[in-house]
Amino acid sequence: MAARFPLFAGLGLLASLLLAGAAAAANQAGAQPGADAMAAHRAAYKLTLDRARDNADIVNARGIMVYEVMDACDGWATRQRFTLVLTSRDGQEIDTGSDYSTFETKDGRRIRFSLTQTTQGAVTSRISGEAEVAPDGTGRARYVDPEPKEEDLPRGTILPMMHTIQALDAARRGQRLLVAPLFDGTSAEGAQDSTTVISAWQAAQPATRFPALAALGSARMRVAFFDRNDTSGGGASAPEYEVGMRYFENGVADELKMDFGEFVIDGRMEELSVAPGGC
Repeated sequence: MAARFPLFAGLGLLASLLLAGAAAAANQAGAQPGADAMAAHRAAYKLTLDRARDNADIVNARGIMVYEVMDACDGWATRQRFTLVLTSRDGQEIDTGSDYSTFETKDGRRIRFSLTQTTQGAVTSRISGEAEVAPDGTGRARYVDPEPKEEDLPRGTILPMMHTIQALDAARRGQRLLVAPLFDGTSAEGAQDSTTVISAWQAAQPATRFPALAALGSARMRVAFFDRNDTSGGGASAPEYEVGMRYFENGVADELKMDFGEFVIDGRMEELSVAPGGC
């Protein structure tokens, strides 16, 4: 059952986006506007089934996601762990898990990545390696797992931290769309095309459950991911999956929607600890 859905890749990309928001390049020369407002933090999310479409085999889902971000002076060390139990129509439960970590330099040019995925406690796949991008976004990813190989990165490629910085900056400026190849190391096939639809910037909402977010503005975004290697033709392809979230201006996302086609997972932040700034 688990192999039918792009679950691991989707949650991996979600993880990279959230970690990017938390670990943006603060106080660097030439940083994007708003980068110095990003907060290192630890957040825990409760995952539940939001809805399943008529043809879905999934009838229930439950789990947790935990994010940890550390300032490592010249870069950001991040780790995301999740467990998700899916229940099928015949009552079968599939226990899935992921452990994803990255180190991305604060200039947004280099990244090391490692992703280990499990099903029913057994390792099903590993992806690891490193990548580097030039100022124009061209670059190369060098994989160690699942096999040693290299993949060219197309012009305009953005690493996950810089993607979030640019999306938040776009929201503040009233921009409604951000389109770019995105590389985060959760796919063994290199960069994926991404389209981010951005809502209007919202003023601070003091009624939020988390005091650290009460004085901050926010914007809702929906990110769709597409396979760059899709050669099926017939015009624009459908996204492999989509992620919706509300980002606060410090890069923390408190509400998530993960659309895998046949079913949608809801993520709600239950705990938040903001770390002191500086390395």
